[in-house]
Amino acid sequence: MSAQRVAALREEMKKQGLSAWLVPSTDAHQSEYVPELWQRRAWISGFNGSAGDVLITLNDAGLWTDGRYFVQAGQQLAGSGIRLMKMGQPGTPDMVTFLSEQLREGDVVGIDPKTMPHKQAVAFKQEAEQLGLKVRFLEKNLVDAVWTEQPGLPDDAIRVHPLKFAGESVADKLQRLRQAMDAKNCRAHVITMLDAIAWLYNLRGSDVEYNPVFIAYALVTADEAFLFVKKSKVNDEVRTHLEGLVTIREYEDFGAALETLAATGQRIWIDEATTNHWIAHKFKNSPVVNAPSPVIMFKALKNKAELDGYRACHIRDGVAMVKYLHWLEGAVKEGGVTEISSQEKLEAFRREQEMYVGPSFGSISSYKIHGAIIHYSATPESDIPLEAESIYLIDSGGQYLDGTTDITRTVALGPPTAEQKQRFTAVLMGHIDLMLTSFVEGTTGPALDVIARRPLWNLGLNFNHGTGHGVGAHLGVHEGPQAINPTRGFGVALQEGMILSNEPGYYKDGEYGIRLENLINVVADGDHGQEGFKFLRFEYATLCPIDLRCVEKSMLSDRQLNWLNDYHKNVWEKLSPLVDGGVKEWLREATRAL
Repeated sequence: MSAQRVAALREEMKKQGLSAWLVPSTDAHQSEYVPELWQRRAWISGFNGSAGDVLITLNDAGLWTDGRYFVQAGQQLAGSGIRLMKMGQPGTPDMVTFLSEQLREGDVVGIDPKTMPHKQAVAFKQEAEQLGLKVRFLEKNLVDAVWTEQPGLPDDAIRVHPLKFAGESVADKLQRLRQAMDAKNCRAHVITMLDAIAWLYNLRGSDVEYNPVFIAYALVTADEAFLFVKKSKVNDEVRTHLEGLVTIREYEDFGAALETLAATGQRIWIDEATTNHWIAHKFKNSPVVNAPSPVIMFKALKNKAELDGYRACHIRDGVAMVKYLHWLEGAVKEGGVTEISSQEKLEAFRREQEMYVGPSFGSISSYKIHGAIIHYSATPESDIPLEAESIYLIDSGGQYLDGTTDITRTVALGPPTAEQKQRFTAVLMGHIDLMLTSFVEGTTGPALDVIARRPLWNLGLNFNHGTGHGVGAHLGVHEGPQAINPTRGFGVALQEGMILSNEPGYYKDGEYGIRLENLINVVADGDHGQEGFKFLRFEYATLCPIDLRCVEKSMLSDRQLNWLNDYHKNVWEKLSPLVDGGVKEWLREATRAL
């Protein structure tokens, strides 16, 4: 199917006089999880991972993605005619180098300017032109031209996110934003990222799978605020919620509004790293401030209500998890459980919990060899039964009205091997070491990433993903700018109120995978700082046993062992009053002291 779609796209390229067409994974709002109508890269290539860009020439094609998806992409690209380009690996050319090898001087590369951030678009154009190529930005997306059954804008209603969960009114958020605009002498600020718009206006939606957001643009001036959205999605409750604060206009009116704003000659604030090139180009003759949107950091620093909700939803999520793990232990022995039926059972336990909305991402239910695929997604074709042997990895999460969860547990379905116990324990040690670390105020996530890797490094092992990502407050399970990662989060100091994941792992290709993930938040470490230095540390919210059958106790230091025992004591104290019968007895054994 993908090969035919690529062929159809090439015919459109020829009509436009193009020698290449870029299909990024993202959309006009730079979304990680893209609404169905803009999942162009997945449609054209067959690869449905969250990260990866396709470049198609008249005679060749490539998909560039990172180490999380090498195995998955290799499988899904089969028969498409699109080659896998393993980013960061020796011998893999970047996209511009690939084009210079494929095309001749003067050939034209086409891009939809809405699908590329302005900063990236400018850099790509400059690099291509230095190699003798031309870049043309076309507002007509060529994939859309051949995607005959492409969905339209969703109609699902937007809903108000109550103040008791948001913790700050729309009026107060707008006031803070305008103060930040005044500090930069800006009269208007363009906001394009869907989670930032949802946060700013205390609204939520369901236009994007797993993410409670809606397709919209926002524009805030010194005197007014606007929401550009499909008006049929806006009910009376939302209108009342925004009345006197935000003017609602149709989504398609956004371009004209930008042109009107540009004509005033006022100083405009855009975030060139997230604002698409189509928007930025409209202000090419206007005074512009290019800087990260202040809304991104506002959203990252959770207030008391958001943190209270984050902790509360993790208790309910913990109940679902222990019911599931208790069920799993018995069900696998009885037989008939598969990767898909297992994740569906966990979803059923979550649905029993108050304020549950839906999954926060597609579950990674991976047994044996599939565990080595970092972002594996079970399909009817790949689904395999779980048996009473080896280890099983389940990475899942929930969206609740008061928060977002993300948890990974690796479970022994049969006696783990000595190697599996060693590597599981090394992963656990890295996880615990990060929790035991106090760090001085101003420390960035990349500076801490090595702490979670060191026990594995001591064994000559590593994992090919970041240790931690930011998490939203009933928003995206992945959010920035904070990250504990060797390649992301530079220049972003970790601050009180930030929520992140702690998820080191180990993956033995073709055999199994191990990952342990809790969500954590940054708090002050009042007992540690001296001589004027303020220190911070992490607290956890995730409450779920870590499989002690996989732990090699002799590898743990006294501090690590004490942390593990204290963690399990807390899990027992918080969750045991909420379960009974066989689940409670299972939990007692699962949280025993080592």
